[in-house]
Amino acid sequence: MSEHDDRNHPHVPPARHSFEAVMRDGAIIRVRQHGKTDGPRLVLSHGNGLAIDGYFPFWGPLRERHEVVLFDMRNHGRNPLHTLEGHKWENFPGDLEAILHAINRELGEKPAAGVFHSLSAVVAAHHALTHGARFAALALFDPPIMPREDHPLLAHFQRTDKGGLAERAARRPPSYKDPMDLARQFERRLKRWVPEAYELMARATLRHDRASGEWVLACPREFEAHVFSSSGGGDLWNRLAHCPVPFKLICGDATREDAGAPTLIGRALAEDKGVPYVGIPGTTHFLQIEKPAECIRALEDFLAPLGLAP
Repeated sequence: MSEHDDRNHPHVPPARHSFEAVMRDGAIIRVRQHGKTDGPRLVLSHGNGLAIDGYFPFWGPLRERHEVVLFDMRNHGRNPLHTLEGHKWENFPGDLEAILHAINRELGEKPAAGVFHSLSAVVAAHHALTHGARFAALALFDPPIMPREDHPLLAHFQRTDKGGLAERAARRPPSYKDPMDLARQFERRLKRWVPEAYELMARATLRHDRASGEWVLACPREFEAHVFSSSGGGDLWNRLAHCPVPFKLICGDATREDAGAPTLIGRALAEDKGVPYVGIPGTTHFLQIEKPAECIRALEDFLAPLGLAP
């Protein structure tokens, strides 16, 4: 049996309150509350193959002013492993709807801003367009929205994000002797992260398997690869401007020579559709754990006029 609890996260403070939300197919999502219960509510989640505890450099400081509610996407992070058959784009927006109902039931109803990165940002946008204005606002960090069919970025997106990332995920080692082995792998490949993020993300994305004594991927590589290789979110490029919720794209630096597809897509979508957008200078797709203070400032600048920031 594998375990993934507070003992695996010595650098992440324990939650003020935690509970489980059960999805329609029986998958379990563990939800945790941090911060000020009387502050504006933020609901946060993460990108594909990652886990929200790895974003602690970003959400940790938010606890001083906000109620911070965290969850990992199904089959990620602290959640128990469910089925590969259920790990598909079609289920993710429904998961978010069930999670929001559980949050309101357990913590009480009040306006909440969704703060989502990558995979969860695409899911939140699709959720808003299909389920309505459940959130008071959405901050979408570097969402990998598929470009429209005739856009020059489409081929780049399909080659790098949809194809290249799926192939890379499928080749990931399934287990490690120690979380620091993965932390060092992150550090070699992702040079711009704040120093503490490498171990945080390694521990957040692994769970200890007592039978083997090894640390296995919390989200198995075939689950991660399947999400990268399959299309999701519907026709968000053309529909996002009609989102019923106030939203803003907060993206990496599209002026960098090494800017990834999601970062380039954010700027292009703003130019093409006029959607609210800001790029954080000097960052990549992982902007929240590269320049957390700047991302917090961009988030609160967006939320303050809406009455959702102190």
